Amino acid sequence: MTSPVTTTAGKISGAFDESIGVYRFLGIPFAAPPVGELRWKAPQPAPRWSGVRQALHFGPRAMQLPVFGDMNFRSDGMSEDCLYLNVWTPDPSPAARLPVLVYFYGGGFIAGDGSEPRYDGAQMARRGIVAVTVNYRLNIFGFFAHPELSAESPQRCSGNYGLLDQHAALRWVQENIAAFGGDPERVTIAGESAGSMSVNAQMVSPLSRDLIAGAIGSSGGIGALPPIPLEEAEQRWLAFAKKLGASSLAELRSMPAEQLLKATTNMTPRDFSIVVDGWFFPRSPLAMLAAGEQARTPLMIGWNSEEMNYRALLGAQAPTPEHYAAVVQELYGEQADEVLRLYPGETPEQVEQSATDLAGDRFLVYSTWKWADEHRKAGCPVYRYYYAHPRPPMVPEMGDAAAGLAGGVIRDSDAAAQVIAMPPAKGAVHSADIEYAMGNLATNRVYAWTAEDEQVSALMQGYYANFVKTGDPNGPGLPTWPRLGEGAEEQYMVWDVHPHVRVERNRARYEFHDRFYQNLSAPA
Repeated sequence: MTSPVTTTAGKISGAFDESIGVYRFLGIPFAAPPVGELRWKAPQPAPRWSGVRQALHFGPRAMQLPVFGDMNFRSDGMSEDCLYLNVWTPDPSPAARLPVLVYFYGGGFIAGDGSEPRYDGAQMARRGIVAVTVNYRLNIFGFFAHPELSAESPQRCSGNYGLLDQHAALRWVQENIAAFGGDPERVTIAGESAGSMSVNAQMVSPLSRDLIAGAIGSSGGIGALPPIPLEEAEQRWLAFAKKLGASSLAELRSMPAEQLLKATTNMTPRDFSIVVDGWFFPRSPLAMLAAGEQARTPLMIGWNSEEMNYRALLGAQAPTPEHYAAVVQELYGEQADEVLRLYPGETPEQVEQSATDLAGDRFLVYSTWKWADEHRKAGCPVYRYYYAHPRPPMVPEMGDAAAGLAGGVIRDSDAAAQVIAMPPAKGAVHSADIEYAMGNLATNRVYAWTAEDEQVSALMQGYYANFVKTGDPNGPGLPTWPRLGEGAEEQYMVWDVHPHVRVERNRARYEFHDRFYQNLSAPA
């Protein structure tokens, strides 16, 4: 047990790991439990406690279904009472004034938890950083909207509760992190996939944009799951409530959490849309980003080389030019010829690569590029990366396990993993970067890590730590990484065993998607 640390809600005591010189404080409540009448309300202040609270165990994870095969948790079960965060620090004294990294987990806004070993903050803390992981509400509990909710809200809106939880955690950091040795003036927020979209959202929202000094986005911009108007969200969820047989908000609040969760079994991340609510987002966050209304902070951002596989487009069909052309025609109609020029498929080998690129661009790459491009246009420092190092093979103990569609693992006994088996990856799959960047390869026992993996992880940790400390990833012992737009041509850093700077050659692809999605959303 450590000496007590005083927070705004009371004193807490954590643990010290002498082997690595890091203090950890786990399961700290940053808001009141969002249960009962607080279900589907903006997070409220955490109740005060007397005495010294022991912060030795992760709090419960948010309500969620077991949908991803690459997640494992150290949390204390699952509950609506889930608004807890975790702190790792090398020096819990107010005089330390260390830079802070706040990490939001991914999982499509339907799964994930701050206790996942791949997000563990100990290795970042060893580099002189106070690391924080944050829980937030998911799925129906985090993104439900309803006219009665909007009517009772002081802001006359509903939805976005998961994003409001993240904002509340950032407020907690501002008020409390100095007690753990952190500097509230140097808070960098980071995340991967839905966590990256969350970073984008917090940067744009007027509620949060003044609370951060830097941002790291990995594989996902907010445009990947486009926000919808409040009225549309309310009508969607009214239809859902009708199917449940609930005619009022009171009935919905009285339902057991397990019943509500089960009712979402066949729903996808797109069913839990972020809302343009007039409060967290006064207007479309994409329009706000284009207008340069986001936090004008340094941004480190990028994506992986195999975010999605060609099977995402072709399914079980062989990757032949004929099959590929037919799929592109079905997806893009009159624009199919342009797509085939940008993503050519004249041989099976070329089809595999082009379909993989197109599937990845559609999935998350375009939205991440758009975020980076708009931030660069606003005159802000942007450091873009491309992560290309494939994971090694799985350890023999994994037996017949196979890779899933977006980084998961499928086991014969794991019927809950709702993913599609993929052929062996040729690049870095979605979510594969997390353990490397956070220094947590050892926590993932699925893969037979090699010296090359450790080398790539050291590179990425170095860039992460420098960026959190200074807003610039460059530093001694690392290849020089130019800012995006610094020279005559767009340049970005390739993270791999042999890291190097590359000149952008795919801008025409991203600009096509820019036009395509804008046309889709344009009024008829």
